[in-house]
Amino acid sequence: MDSGYWLEIASLLLRWLHLIVGIAWIGSSFYFVWLDNSLRPPTDPALREKGVGGELWAVHGGGFYNPQKYLVAPKQLPDELHWFKWESYSTWLSGFALISVLYYAQADSYMIDPAKAALSPGQAVALGLATLAGGWLVYDGLCRLLMRRSILLFAALYFAFVVAVAWGLTHWLSGRAAFIHVGAMLATTMSGNVFFWIIPGQKKTVAAMRRGEAPDPIHGQRAKQRSVHNNYLTLPVLFCMISNHYALTYNHPQAWLVLALILLAGVLIRHFFNLRHHGRLAWHYPLAGITLLLGVFIWLAPKAPTPAAQGSAPAPTLAEVRPVIAARCLACHASAPTLMAAAPAGLKLDSDEALYAQRQRVVDQAVRLKAMPLGNVTQMTDAERALLARWAAGGFAR
Repeated sequence: MDSGYWLEIASLLLRWLHLIVGIAWIGSSFYFVWLDNSLRPPTDPALREKGVGGELWAVHGGGFYNPQKYLVAPKQLPDELHWFKWESYSTWLSGFALISVLYYAQADSYMIDPAKAALSPGQAVALGLATLAGGWLVYDGLCRLLMRRSILLFAALYFAFVVAVAWGLTHWLSGRAAFIHVGAMLATTMSGNVFFWIIPGQKKTVAAMRRGEAPDPIHGQRAKQRSVHNNYLTLPVLFCMISNHYALTYNHPQAWLVLALILLAGVLIRHFFNLRHHGRLAWHYPLAGITLLLGVFIWLAPKAPTPAAQGSAPAPTLAEVRPVIAARCLACHASAPTLMAAAPAGLKLDSDEALYAQRQRVVDQAVRLKAMPLGNVTQMTDAERALLARWAAGGFAR
């Protein structure tokens, strides 16, 4: 039985599951932060007497809704109480299963870059797992130490920590694995907030009410704090999730800085929406975020190879390029690949016609971005990449 095929199927199903439950979690997170920011003090004295601190009238799907938030908790617990936790737990569990199938089970292809560090698959996997656990411990420690002292100092130190992790991972792992592990570290922190703080705090509040005691408001305050942190981490995590499709970001020589600037832009844009829900239009935040993104993309723009840059050697022909493609690319990009269950992205280079039709794409991936071969598993040399560059500079001679 073809194990590569079943790994591909497992990846497909886990990606689908992860996307479904992730939408559920992110959707509820965005909704409740929006709701908290949109609540207004009730005008009905009866509501204030009940302990309602804010309410909102909304219309959706043909119905009217009137959500209300209590300052601490209602005087009497309802018979049915919905807990928002499995959205988070199922997102983390499916994400960890996906990273295990795609990266940890295939660490030699997806995690290791021999040009950066001579790691064994076991060492690469251990580094990845340590990143997930260590990221939570550092974040939680900073929260405990600083959140009551200075939110700004906490934010600055935590961002510096994330950038430091990005710098380290991009020097030890492949760029693709480094980016996905920064995202997985942030996602683990988000789910850790739910598991270790938000749900336990809510359980303590419910337990106190069932004992007939007044619940301590600190539990709700801490849960709200961590929930807001999760809200700000969402856009950075989503970028890391999709970054594996865009080698121009993770294969840059300063990939860690590319990632740091894009993550910062995501936080600035998210902050704009959070303030807007409070009734404040602070346009300088999204403008700063968009300017950062634009600056990064201008910086990343590849430079086209020129004849002068390639020296005086005559431009090679398609026939001279073909042996390089056969030795370094056809293991994956062929009708019957040997390293993959099927040609990635349906790109097949077995024939001269197919190679010529995809010539710019081949040069972009193998020369400009150096994203292929994946993990340089077929050991394409710099001289072979230079040959492809001269072929492009010479007009792709046939």
